Parts: sequence; C-alpha cells; structure tokens
Amino acid sequence: MLDAKRRFFSGQTSGSVRPMSLNGVRSSILIAAAWSMALPVLAQTAPAQTVAAPAAPAPRLPASAEERATYNRLDPLARSVFWGREMEVNPMDPVAGVELAEALRQLGQHEQAAATARQVLTLQPANIEAMLEVGRAEIARGQAFYGIASLEQARDLAPNDWRPLSLLGVAYQQVRRADDAQAAWRAALAISPDNADVLTNAGMALATAGDAAGAEAMLRRAVAQPTATQQMRLNLAMTLGLQGKMPEAEQIIRRELPPELADRNLQWLRSQTPIQSAALPTDQARTWSSLQNP
Repeated sequence: MLDAKRRFFSGQTSGSVRPMSLNGVRSSILIAAAWSMALPVLAQTAPAQTVAAPAAPAPRLPASAEERATYNRLDPLARSVFWGREMEVNPMDPVAGVELAEALRQLGQHEQAAATARQVLTLQPANIEAMLEVGRAEIARGQAFYGIASLEQARDLAPNDWRPLSLLGVAYQQVRRADDAQAAWRAALAISPDNADVLTNAGMALATAGDAAGAEAMLRRAVAQPTATQQMRLNLAMTLGLQGKMPEAEQIIRRELPPELADRNLQWLRSQTPIQSAALPTDQARTWSSLQNP
C-alpha cells in the first residue's frame, strides 16, 4: 500500500501511463481556445460565392424581307398581328405602319387604320403610301371628306401615279362632287388607259347617277382586262341585272358564286324594277360585296 502511494505521488501508475501534468492541461486549454477563436476568422475570409445575374434577352430584330413577303400573302388578321409586332420592334418603321393600316382596314377597323396611317405621316410627312391609306380608310368608313386632303396631297406629290386620282374620284363621289369625281377618273385613265380599278370606280359612279348604259360600257371594259377581279365581274352582273338583262347577269353570277349565294342574290336582283335601277340614289347604290349579305 505504501508502495502504491509512492508510485502515485511520483507520477507512475501500474499501467505505466503518466497522468497529464498541470502544465500539459494548461497547454491543451490554450490550443483549444486558439482554434475556437480562429474558426470564425476562417469562415469570414472564405471567398463568397457569387450568383450570376440572368442574361438579358436579346433584342428583337425586324423580320427579313423574305419573312415580310411571306406574311403579306396571308389573311388580314395574320398580317395585322405580324405588322403590329414589327411596329413594336421599331415604331419608326414606315413600311410596317402602312402595312398595318392596310390590314386593319381590311378587317373593318377603319378608324384605327386611318389613325395608324396618320401616325406614319407624323414621321414621314411625304409618305405617299400612308396618304393613300388615310384616303382608303376614310372612304371605307363613309367619311371620305376627311381623306380628301391627304389624297390631294398625294396627287400633287406623284402627278404620274393613277392611284391618288382613282381614290379621289371615289372620295369626291361620296361627298357629292360628281363632276370632280369624273374629272379625277378621266385624269387617272389618261395616265393608265384601260385600268380595271379606275374603270370600275367610274362605272359604279355612273350606275349610281342613273346612267346604266354608261356604267355597263365602263364595266365591260374593266372585266376585259387581265387584272379584273371577281368583284368587278359581279359589279357588271349587278348592273346588267338592274337593267333587266337577267340571262347574262345570271350566267356571270353562277360562274362566280356557290349555288346558295347565287340564288339569294338573283332573288334580290329580280325584286328590283327597271324604274328603280334606272336611277339609283346614292344611299341605295350597292356594291356586290354588300349584295352578298343582304
């Protein structure tokens, strides 16, 4: 027992393991404290992870000439969407503005079409195509008076272009300036003889004025042109029918329209008398596009 106590106080044990001295304990405590103080420093000095900012979307570019040509062959609704997007890409694009105005007009949004064309004119005051679209839109919505100034300006800027004169004839006719209308159409035909569009406009004006024979002659010249459209041929059929020349009118109508629609329009023509057709007032004159939905 005495030997065991001596070995304990002398720092020896039966397992030959020396107990840690006081100095050793103090050293361990100091090392642990140093590590505990160093860890936060290591955490603070670690490189921060950066989050990459999302890449900005690439700016939209105008469509190519090929894309524009492709969309111009589509229906008015598709064209209005396409040209509206082109205007968003570049609001200063006059071509997109004019094309959008045309598509809107063909959709029946005449007031918006006129406003769009006028927007182009604020950017390019001498843009003849925009002037023509203003005139077309105002004529289409029955307010030709407000398109005459633009059409007259286009006529003065392009004296060799028949289109402003042709449209001016329609606009003058709508505001009851019949003599000015006929003069405009004569000037247009002097520039472009046998132009189907001009002949049709002049012919329908004569029909409205009660000159059925003169209208028929003009419309026959129109439909004889290679650029004649179905609308022009149906206008001739209407003029013939209103004169009582139903056999020829029926032949044209049945060639151009499906049976049900042809029957409906022939019924309307037969309901008219020669007296009514001899002199159609302006508010009763009808184009074939209106006849198709009586």
